[in-house]
Amino acid sequence: MTVEQPALGHYLDHASTSPLRPEARAAMVEALGSPLGDPSRIHEPGMTARVILEQAREVVAGFLGARPREVVFTSGASESIAAVCWGVAERGPSQVLSAVEHSAVRFAAAQHGDAVVVGCDRTGRVDVDELLAAVSDDTAVVHLQLGNHEVGTIQPVAEAVRACRERGVLVHVDAAQAAGRVPLDFVALGADLVSISGHKLGGPAGTGVLLVRRGLRIRPLIVGGEQERARRAGLEDVVGAVGLAAAVGAMDVDAEAHQQAQLADGLRAALQAVDGVELFGHRTERLPHLVCAGIADIEPQAVLLGLDRRHVRAHSGSACASEGLEPSPVLEAMGVDAHRSLRVSVGWSTTKADVAAFATALPEVIADLRALRR
Repeated sequence: MTVEQPALGHYLDHASTSPLRPEARAAMVEALGSPLGDPSRIHEPGMTARVILEQAREVVAGFLGARPREVVFTSGASESIAAVCWGVAERGPSQVLSAVEHSAVRFAAAQHGDAVVVGCDRTGRVDVDELLAAVSDDTAVVHLQLGNHEVGTIQPVAEAVRACRERGVLVHVDAAQAAGRVPLDFVALGADLVSISGHKLGGPAGTGVLLVRRGLRIRPLIVGGEQERARRAGLEDVVGAVGLAAAVGAMDVDAEAHQQAQLADGLRAALQAVDGVELFGHRTERLPHLVCAGIADIEPQAVLLGLDRRHVRAHSGSACASEGLEPSPVLEAMGVDAHRSLRVSVGWSTTKADVAAFATALPEVIADLRALRR
């Protein structure tokens, strides 16, 4: 039986997940047609799988400015983050993180001792001196995201890494939202650990990467085998790795970032044309693809439903519009309205027509909702 797939419509939620790139789909289909075995075996199907897996590793490493040996394939950024928090916990009973980190970082760090949280300014940016002031002899690792997942603010990661290295403290950078949007060179950055998500790059869901600096050893989160140089046990997802490699191989980060910044400017202009809108995040130090704004006196769920009826897909920066009922911790930390936000984001498949559809639909939805309040 053939199941009809729903249309994406005017999809402006790439910060949540990007559709699978056609290059990734084609590469995965081709790999599925290969006689793949266990990459750890020395028979022909196993050696075929090993060659394909290591070729994918080289492509991903090149894209991230890392050495192939530093690439650990995982099931996604959440697993990579959990592996970091668990893997370094024996180094100290506390982990330092910013108040605007993703929940995957906040929750995982809290499971392994004291999570020392450092605040931010109204743009969502962290002060490096405050971050360092939170570091103590008990600190196992400092977590600092490269770019924020709700408001797009880019953090002073390079400065923080340099300062932490002088203190001899490990640094983990969550680059799930930023990778592919801004250049990332793992070796040049100098961080010890970096987590990456595959599906946000247009790769397959269920794929990700943990970059581990050469020479650094951490406890594996998943044990039971010697796969991934004993850093992540279990039979490798060769087809997923192939899809991720094909996705990043198809990317031109500078060109895509320029195009997405132009499209995002159109979204920003559409939002600013509506009364009662406040744009969130840093004005200049921001990811190119993401726009977040607060809309006064309007519940975000109602806005999202109104847009969706017009085939425009967006998201709210507030968790109350998704899985939970609490306001967004990120927006609360920034001191802005954490209850009434709208997040729109572009990606590789976004067109000018998508932005135009949003610019037409948004004022209609807001006008209808405000009319109901009279």
